[in-house]
Amino acid sequence: MASDYAYVVVFAVIGVGFAVVSLGMSWLLRPHNPSGEKLSTYECGEVPVGPAWRQFRVGYYIYLIAFVIFDVEVLFVIPWALALRTLKAQDLGLFAVVDGSIFIAVLAVGLFYAWKKGALKWE
Repeated sequence: MASDYAYVVVFAVIGVGFAVVSLGMSWLLRPHNPSGEKLSTYECGEVPVGPAWRQFRVGYYIYLIAFVIFDVEVLFVIPWALALRTLKAQDLGLFAVVDGSIFIAVLAVGLFYAWKKGALKWE
């Protein structure tokens, strides 16, 4: 039983070790000569215009949240749709269809609500 996890432990140790060694070597080998220009906010050579803190409209965040919700929905629906082929043979097909349909219906109600509230209008 413990030997089953040995591969996972070995890969985890190698991965963490690679990251630590890479960061340590880059810290040791990098040139270190800070100047006033390098310590400024923008290192690209452009003079900053205006303050660094700006207010954004909340509509951008609403769009982002709606996008993430429906992006995650796709991550759940595609494997569910592909698994329906194998679930039919196990007499779980009807249960899986109903369960997935409820999930899609809840998300559709959320989309309809956001649409009616005007959250999806780009102004």
